[in-house]
Amino acid sequence: MTLNLFSDPIELTKALVDIPSPSHHEQAIADAVEEALRGLDQSTVEVERYGNTVCARTNRGFESRVVLAGHIDTVPLADNVPHTMSEDGATMYGCGTVDMKSGMAVYLNAFAQLYNSDELKHDLTVIAYEGEEVATEFNGLGHLQKDHPEWLQGDLALLGEPSGAMIEAGCQGTIRVRVTAHGTRAHSARAWLGSNAAHTLAPVMLNVANYQPRDVEIDGCTYKEGLNIVHLESGVATNTIPDEAWMFVNFRFAPDRSSEEALAHLMEVLGEHENITVEVDDIAGAALPGLGQPAARALVDAVGGNVRAKYGWTDVARFSEMGTPAVNFGPGDPGFAHKKDEQVPIAQITEVSTALLNYLKG
Repeated sequence: MTLNLFSDPIELTKALVDIPSPSHHEQAIADAVEEALRGLDQSTVEVERYGNTVCARTNRGFESRVVLAGHIDTVPLADNVPHTMSEDGATMYGCGTVDMKSGMAVYLNAFAQLYNSDELKHDLTVIAYEGEEVATEFNGLGHLQKDHPEWLQGDLALLGEPSGAMIEAGCQGTIRVRVTAHGTRAHSARAWLGSNAAHTLAPVMLNVANYQPRDVEIDGCTYKEGLNIVHLESGVATNTIPDEAWMFVNFRFAPDRSSEEALAHLMEVLGEHENITVEVDDIAGAALPGLGQPAARALVDAVGGNVRAKYGWTDVARFSEMGTPAVNFGPGDPGFAHKKDEQVPIAQITEVSTALLNYLKG
């Protein structure tokens, strides 16, 4: 399929949705995006492809650079491609409509409209990357961060994840640890011959249950921390004292903590206990909102000051690690992501596109 990047972002969204691209199967959509970007004036646009991640940028010598990034993969299809429309034409349905081909369409369209425009006030980078919906090892933005970090550099990065056409600033970090209690198996009729691992784990469970999380305000955004047991297992048989009990504990932390500080705090909350081990299963840093930066303040103005904190973890953290302030800005309700009836309001595609173009024109 040939993509017309200059078409209305609504039509471009339809075209992108109609190219099936579940994770690990992004070649067709990457081919289409690459072909469309290489169709722009190559004297003013640099285009590179790494696997199924496609990057393009201008180098016009502006004092600032804005990075527009989005993933082109989706979750597995659920008989929801090609797209369909509601009877009133106000809503588009289909896999990827909200997560996040509508955001990607807006970004590709803005890049095409402005890359050689006299109205542009910032150099632009656009990144369409693979592998976001699967394990981190396949994440195309992560590969760029490691192997070609220059593509992530800028004064502000926008990620087209659904945010209800508002700015969702920064993101929380996340740590998941496995806490394991060790005991001695025995028949429950002779419990004194064993050591109950579930009972050993109980005080740590209480520490988590009694924890009072913080609300942290940064740049006018309130981040709500959370510490929770998210998985719990124990037991051998109904007449047996368990010799092992374990749980996953997840700590979602505000971006005023580094990953190291958050882990140290988590370990302090869990406490030191005999016959208990703690292993870090996953850790990802938070991202500061960076709304105090000049480039970010201008974006806030362009969307009428509609800003809120991002509670989940997103790839904006990768930009933050590179020193680039980053926000989530895209159409649609993230609550519809990954659902069979995934959908996006048409009006929000237009709203995000208009705000983005106004911002980039300064």
